[in-house]
Amino acid sequence: MCNQTCIDFGFNYLSKDDIHGKKVIEVGSYNVNGSLRAGITALGPQSYLGVDIFEGPGVDEICPVDDLVTRYGRESFDVVINTEMMEHVQDWRRAISNLKNIMTPGGVMILTTRSKGCGYHGYPYDFWRYEVEDMKVIFSDLSIEIIEEDPSSPGVLIKAYKTPTFSENALDEYDLYSIIREKRCRNASELDVNFFKAKRTLRKKIIKPIKAMGKKILGKENVTKQ
Repeated sequence: MCNQTCIDFGFNYLSKDDIHGKKVIEVGSYNVNGSLRAGITALGPQSYLGVDIFEGPGVDEICPVDDLVTRYGRESFDVVINTEMMEHVQDWRRAISNLKNIMTPGGVMILTTRSKGCGYHGYPYDFWRYEVEDMKVIFSDLSIEIIEEDPSSPGVLIKAYKTPTFSENALDEYDLYSIIREKRCRNASELDVNFFKAKRTLRKKIIKPIKAMGKKILGKENVTKQ
């Protein structure tokens, strides 16, 4: 999954030296709004593998982000691309850990995701919002080359390298903003998901129609008074 901003970010900041002769994996590769794949393969990687949880355009193999290390092994890819996916992953810590640990020492990661202010978009779920300061903490165990806000909509874009002395961060106590709990918190449970869905349904089917009817009635009353 991608958008034009993340495509431009990848093309601007991934060089031929980053890609040529390297093993590339794109995690969350289902092509919905565009993809980095054509531009990356033009730079001559040794291989390019697209994985996602559903079959579809751009997907070579089905593999959840949680299972990357189990499936492919540690330090198995030189380049990790992950665009517009992390907000949709319930266990973000495990996902981030897998992304870091499939990288070879000296490997590069491009990651883009959404920040607070971006509306709910469940594909099939939507859990988290990441800010620049969150990314600085989460990826402080890598060498961050570029980190910036998305200029087109609330989001964050990062390019980072894995150092030979990599020692993984402990993030168990770190809180992120949850769009379904509407606050910074440790975790988002299935109960939180179901409660959020129930609230959305209530707003859509009951509260919004009642408000619309009220405005219509008030409008008629104002016309009558005039």
